[in-house]
Amino acid sequence: MTSITRNLPRFFVDLGTAVIGEKCYSSLVENLNVGDVECLKYSLSKGLGLGIVVGGLIMKVPQLVLIVSAESARGLSFSAHALETLSYAITTAYSYRNNFPFSTYGENLFLMIQNTQITLLIIYFPSTALPQTQDSTGKLILTSLAAVASGAALCLMPTKTLALLQLGTLPLSLLSKVPQIAQNARARSTGQLSAFAVISQIVGCLARLFTTATEVGDPIVSAGFALALLLNSVLGMQIWMYWGKDGKETYSKTTIGVVSEKEKEDWAPERRGRDDVVVTPESSPVPRHTASPSGRKWSRKID
Repeated sequence: MTSITRNLPRFFVDLGTAVIGEKCYSSLVENLNVGDVECLKYSLSKGLGLGIVVGGLIMKVPQLVLIVSAESARGLSFSAHALETLSYAITTAYSYRNNFPFSTYGENLFLMIQNTQITLLIIYFPSTALPQTQDSTGKLILTSLAAVASGAALCLMPTKTLALLQLGTLPLSLLSKVPQIAQNARARSTGQLSAFAVISQIVGCLARLFTTATEVGDPIVSAGFALALLLNSVLGMQIWMYWGKDGKETYSKTTIGVVSEKEKEDWAPERRGRDDVVVTPESSPVPRHTASPSGRKWSRKID
């Protein structure tokens, strides 16, 4: 079997060594050494990382489709997505400047781009059932300029400052999820929030904890993914709890003349020492049967 794996086409050899390195490729592929635990963990980490990066290309696409098709951003928090986008941008810049493998942070770049589009759509489309009355062009321009300025600042910022900002992504992740969680709880609905995106983020955070520990070993990045996993799990629970609820305002229907037991108990102290007077409504007298113009009295035949 090794005679085959050691004579694979050059294309597969170059691809394998580029992904898992020459040492692990020689051990796992050419020599079929499945007992090499270190290379197995490294290869698994690489595979998961590349899978997450590819998944990041489409993770937020269902959310974009939901907003555009419904022409509404109901249930989506602007502040939550803006802070989340900033967190993705900081992590991307920090990882790139520290020469981390692209497979350990690549999805943050794609999620940052998609989240920027979602944030702009939240501004453009009304978030309620009422028609949009304010001109959103000015807000879109200001938000776009702020995004470009933030990206330029992150690119020109010293590495030590980026490290402090990366540490700041921990509370930033908390602040980015709490508004969305609070809005869902208040509306008893997740609105246009995509279940696919939330579930994908939960799975991605789990995988990222493994890949970061295996390839990078940065405790700051690992702590960020751990906190994101916790908050995304809360969002996942809310989607499960509020599934099928559109969050529209409903009104309870009360039958006229019917008093609930709770209302009776609330009124009991006020009714002590009082006499209730019941007034029956006046009813119109029942008209008597009159004789027909011909003088004949009509009667119903009873069988």
